[in-house]
Amino acid sequence: MTVSRQYIGGSWVPGRGSVIDVVNPASLDVVGAITNATLDEIELALKAARKAFPAWSAEPPVKRACLLKKAGRLFRERADGIARLLTAEQGKPLNEALGEIQKLAKTFEFYGEEATRVHGEIIPNDGMDYQSLVVREPVGVVAAISPWNYPAELIGWKVAAGLAAGCTMVVKPPELTPLSPLEIARCVHDAGVPAGVLNMVTGEGSSVGQALVESPLVDKIAFTGSAEVGLRIQKSCNDIKMLSLELGGNCPMIVTETSDLESAVIGAARRSFRNMGQICIAINRIYVAEPVYERFVGKLAAAADALVIDNGLDNPAADLGAMASAEPLEKTKDHLADALSRGARLVAGGSPPEGDRFRKGYFFRPTVLADCTHEMKVMTEETFGPLVGVAPFRSLAHAADLANDTPFGLAAYVFTKHMDEMRYLTKRLDYGNVAVNNVDAGIINAPYGGRKQSGVGYEHGREGLLEYLNLKHIRLRFEEVQGA
Repeated sequence: MTVSRQYIGGSWVPGRGSVIDVVNPASLDVVGAITNATLDEIELALKAARKAFPAWSAEPPVKRACLLKKAGRLFRERADGIARLLTAEQGKPLNEALGEIQKLAKTFEFYGEEATRVHGEIIPNDGMDYQSLVVREPVGVVAAISPWNYPAELIGWKVAAGLAAGCTMVVKPPELTPLSPLEIARCVHDAGVPAGVLNMVTGEGSSVGQALVESPLVDKIAFTGSAEVGLRIQKSCNDIKMLSLELGGNCPMIVTETSDLESAVIGAARRSFRNMGQICIAINRIYVAEPVYERFVGKLAAAADALVIDNGLDNPAADLGAMASAEPLEKTKDHLADALSRGARLVAGGSPPEGDRFRKGYFFRPTVLADCTHEMKVMTEETFGPLVGVAPFRSLAHAADLANDTPFGLAAYVFTKHMDEMRYLTKRLDYGNVAVNNVDAGIINAPYGGRKQSGVGYEHGREGLLEYLNLKHIRLRFEEVQGA
């Protein structure tokens, strides 16, 4: 079995730490291995990033832009191979993995353009002999830590924005799914990004990630993951660092009586179960107007049962693959059992799919529960699995109250054809992202971030680039020119 190397200072370095197997969740076959980076290796990567920072931050933005765009082209050229690695380690169907690599390429291309648009400001003072300049400068060395559900795309959000801003980076890819992220480093290297600008060290979050968080060489932490780990990171910093934390979801969907019910069902099935519900903006809970409640429940149950589950490499066009590991599968089963014990009605799924090919992997049928209440975990915690709870509501105010009854505030979804209902709900939903009559809460050219316990900071858009820049105020005084 080949053990993947770490990327440090522009070179592929054999790791000296303990070996961690990478397992295909659909077959439980070992498909690769990494090493758990040692403290010396982490220090070497951080020092390489620190050494590379002055020259990289001083590069003309147009040069950084050209290198990012070249990396984007390499992602597209190598998409098939990277996507196969992604499916093998994460479980999503190959066609969906290909889509993730295409979005990764688009992210690099977008921030390649944004790199040349870092603007300052001139501010007038009280007197004509003073003038204030406000300029933006890169933060410094960034430690980026990203999860296993979208192992290529989520790292790409951070790396593309950080490098475009002029920062240097040390990335810790997820230990469950490190192989496709390592190909990101390979493409960035082959694009000609200088040594030390991007470094990638592999291993466990509890050791490698923690060492990055605690290091005085790190100026900023960019993290995507659970709210629990995000809070731990915030508490673990030994000095003042900038933080970007994109954390948990528990996202609601509201379906009003005036909605296009067919579109709402299609959207609910897609956003509840895509990637087996392992998405921070997955729909966890759905509130439906009482007059259309039973119709919606029946249609969603039928849509869930019609989804095709399979090994993502054997059947690239399957709707769903395996879950990434045993942990999210067990949490899904726990939330299901809790809801059923408290009176929920099972209308779809609820068990693994039948057949010999599903006996080894982490497979589970997309599951719909009706008649749910906020006494159930499925309605109050982020499941991060193929399970969604549905409940009726009496009024728009009731729906908004139920939707906001959570410590999280990442994304919410609304289906309505009535403009007044649209305005009422979008004003009252306390979420960073609200999608109306669609289920795509995030696009690369608009800011994406949560409220409350869903994190701080933004990714995507110009705002995602600004997260990697500091402001500097330069106050100038001019002498009066005599005889002018």
